[in-house]
Amino acid sequence: RCSPASPRSGSSRSEPLRKIVLYNQLARPFTLLPPLLGIISGAICAWGSVHNPNPDRVLTSTILWTVVLGSVCASFLNVASNAINQIYDLEIDRVNKPNRPLVTGELGMEEAWGFTFFTYILAILPTWLVVVYPFESWGEKFQAPLRFHETFLIYLAGLLFTVVYSVPAFGRTKARGMLANFTIAIPRGCLLKVGGWAMVAHIAHWEPWFIGGVIMLFLIGAASTKDFADIDGDRAGGCKTLPILHGPKKAAWIIAPFFVFPWLLLPVGAWVRDPQNPEHAILTGNPVALSALGLGLTLWGAYTVWLLLRDPDALTRTENHPSWKHMYLMLMAAQIGLAVAYLI
Repeated sequence: RCSPASPRSGSSRSEPLRKIVLYNQLARPFTLLPPLLGIISGAICAWGSVHNPNPDRVLTSTILWTVVLGSVCASFLNVASNAINQIYDLEIDRVNKPNRPLVTGELGMEEAWGFTFFTYILAILPTWLVVVYPFESWGEKFQAPLRFHETFLIYLAGLLFTVVYSVPAFGRTKARGMLANFTIAIPRGCLLKVGGWAMVAHIAHWEPWFIGGVIMLFLIGAASTKDFADIDGDRAGGCKTLPILHGPKKAAWIIAPFFVFPWLLLPVGAWVRDPQNPEHAILTGNPVALSALGLGLTLWGAYTVWLLLRDPDALTRTENHPSWKHMYLMLMAAQIGLAVAYLI
């Protein structure tokens, strides 16, 4: 016969599972794929470039696990960024995302902060071991001089950008128009690619920064695509996004060039000589593949701009406008295309 305590016992057993579900909602794991793909793509580009410090180009288990470690840390950094953003976006989410666990009260602020700090630690500290050849053993990587811990320093910079973006005491650039776009684009575009590169090769070259710069320029415009559907909540939370500052039509025209022109830099980089070493181009992947990728993304971007400009007000009436979907698909196609161009 069931005792009176049985229902409560079952409830207590299900409580940890319920918390996992709630923390999963706070982490928003579906947002992890683009940055994870960017990190891995950056590492592949470094491997296939002329700057690979490993003369034999042998894919050892140490290199593989170093990239795996850096990629996992990048995922944790993205999770921490999502969490801290929800903490400071509580009033905005009451309007735009009323089902999120902080809005419903299913997760408390102390729990959210604990989760945020924990994931920041998991994102940053292990990257101290991400050091490139010739440091091969984990002991050698740990004891390497500071100048070789490039990935650690890049991830630390990425952490600071997430704080500047969300926290009022550090500027909360999310509420400051175009500054928000730059604060998103620099870490998620430039630093992401350079961080992936730094897992395999040194970053004191034009090439990783050129690749990161292309992705950054794209994201400066693309970062605003979600703002159109969030106008009511952003206005209530005091965020002055481009659609709020300029209206949907003008904001669409402001971001439109960033969907097209950055990709034209890929053919340029594939053929223009590297100022540091004129023996090769700035981008040392397959020049034909890089040129084809750049022109293909340019045409795709032009089509996305047409979707944006034909009816800018439609952006405010749907949460997932086709242009937003194309933005994500373009970003992932760019990451995959770059990786392929450095492998063939």
